[in-house]
Amino acid sequence: MLQAHELRLASEILPFLRDPTAAIARDFTAQATLLRLPAGTTIFAEGDECSAFAVLAGGQVRVFKIGETGREITLYRFGRGESCILTTSCVLSQRNFPAIATVERDASAFVVGQTTFRDWIDRYSPWRDYVFQLLSQRLATVMAIVDEIAFRRVDVRLAEFLLRHAQGDPPTVSATHQQIAAELGTSREVVSRILADFSDDGLISSGRGQIVVRNAAGLRQRGELRLGV
Repeated sequence: MLQAHELRLASEILPFLRDPTAAIARDFTAQATLLRLPAGTTIFAEGDECSAFAVLAGGQVRVFKIGETGREITLYRFGRGESCILTTSCVLSQRNFPAIATVERDASAFVVGQTTFRDWIDRYSPWRDYVFQLLSQRLATVMAIVDEIAFRRVDVRLAEFLLRHAQGDPPTVSATHQQIAAELGTSREVVSRILADFSDDGLISSGRGQIVVRNAAGLRQRGELRLGV
């Protein structure tokens, strides 16, 4: 059972809980649990049973796949007020989790059991609307990733990645080639080769775990290219 301050936190991210007399608010208070999840925690491994549904109250979770060759691809991330659509799908269909979900930044989450989750879908329209809106938004994110991987050149996407994530003066991206490859859905070798080309062209310089943007305008030109252009 949630404490009063925990319910207030939940109502900040789920507005339909703000009326404490509403049936969904009473049930949420009685049946939800607030869990702490430190960074590095594996929430689900591929093939795990989805026995609960969680809404993040803070932090960040990454959901990704690993192929037979060991190549990683990030499917999506979610944070405060959001949940995992793969978990939602698995709970509704009673299938096992098809990817891996890990905590990237210390997180907390409101958790309800799968039976309760499905019961609320049937009984409470605000809860049902929240879940379906979540599915719609995250599906659009996944479709955008598919479009990126299938139809855009890796060098274009890598240039955009560097520009988007560079911080400081000089602008620097703190990431390994393997981490970048996982974000772009390609191999470390491909990322290393393209970064070497960028370095030869004077666009970047790189060291261990860091890439410094030396020519943002040149990278931006690369990012404006499209497949077949």
